[in-house]
Amino acid sequence: MRMHYDLIVVGGGLAGNCLALALQHSGMSIALVEAASREQLRDAPAGDRALALAAGTVEVLRSLGAWDGVADKATAIKNIHVSDRGHFGKTRLSAAEQGVEALGYVIAARDIEQHVADLVQQAGIDGLFEARLVGLMSGPDEINVSLKQHGQSLNLSAQLLVGADGGQSSVRKLLDIPLQLTDYGQTALVTMVQSALPHCNTAYERFTEQGPLALLPAAGKQSSVVWTRSHEQAQALMAGGEAEFLTELQACFGYRLGALKLAAPRRAFALSLIRAERMIAQRAVIIGNAAHQLHPVAGQGFNLGIRDVALLAEYLQAQQRLDADLGAAYWLERYARQRLKDHDKVIGFTDNVVRIFSNDWLALAALRNTGLTLLDHLPFAKRLLTRHAMGMAG
Repeated sequence: MRMHYDLIVVGGGLAGNCLALALQHSGMSIALVEAASREQLRDAPAGDRALALAAGTVEVLRSLGAWDGVADKATAIKNIHVSDRGHFGKTRLSAAEQGVEALGYVIAARDIEQHVADLVQQAGIDGLFEARLVGLMSGPDEINVSLKQHGQSLNLSAQLLVGADGGQSSVRKLLDIPLQLTDYGQTALVTMVQSALPHCNTAYERFTEQGPLALLPAAGKQSSVVWTRSHEQAQALMAGGEAEFLTELQACFGYRLGALKLAAPRRAFALSLIRAERMIAQRAVIIGNAAHQLHPVAGQGFNLGIRDVALLAEYLQAQQRLDADLGAAYWLERYARQRLKDHDKVIGFTDNVVRIFSNDWLALAALRNTGLTLLDHLPFAKRLLTRHAMGMAG
């Protein structure tokens, strides 16, 4: 069976669904292709992770009509407290100081993913689930995509193919786009804790010689934990009991929130920086985690991906209004150039933070702590950093 669309989006996660939602009223015919079933997506363990949504990302979700339905499940970040364990430096950012309601929000990935997926289904966009991408071929007028679904072969064609299928992107592999890989030698330990004291909507980022520790505010007195350690330390902490894990976590974070108790299972994820060497190919573009996977230290991964979605949707709608070719090379190259600036800035910042703060070299420790202290007393610098944290620097 052969079907033709204006646009094929591979990947039924947040990036792919947000793009489909952004284009639902454009008049384009869209196919959304996903290797998993709806049930597998809904029940995936990755849905337990907490997403830090920058204020700019929330504005994009609101414009898609995707925020009001989950706003009550999100916790506002009204303050950010950055410190360096064992040293004097610290910086505090405040929504009130900037005259905004929140610097960002924390939400369970499953809540926002399921809501956006439901909206896409309600919009009547063609969804091909349990459909595996097995081949593609670009031509002068269209791109042809081969799928396997329930043992049957499907052939789709479109003006443009969008790869939004995550870090193990099949689209990226079939396009032969090389990767730049930086292994940080670190593992992220992820869980939820209940604190004796209220978090007061404060997100804590605490740097240690082994790596950063983040506590993000959640419902009630709960906080989402993202704790970065070396592979060996993480393995030992996962192998030990909950009491041992909590003792180490408490020693690392301190008692700013009082005693901590585990409120969810512990999970571990190896960390690396993955970046595609290019975002576009003939009649194809990759976005979100298919193009970049970041260290979670600054919580910018999904926020960077949603900006990929927003600009791509804007460009596609402009092409559609002009009745122009959606897969034309000239505008894809312009899109890639514009996104490259944001990618370079955010990825460079995140990578530098990991390298500067994940060691205990005395001279560097003194320099970074002086920087944190100065930053805390320079209103202009704090305002600029706050706008970056909010995803509104560009």
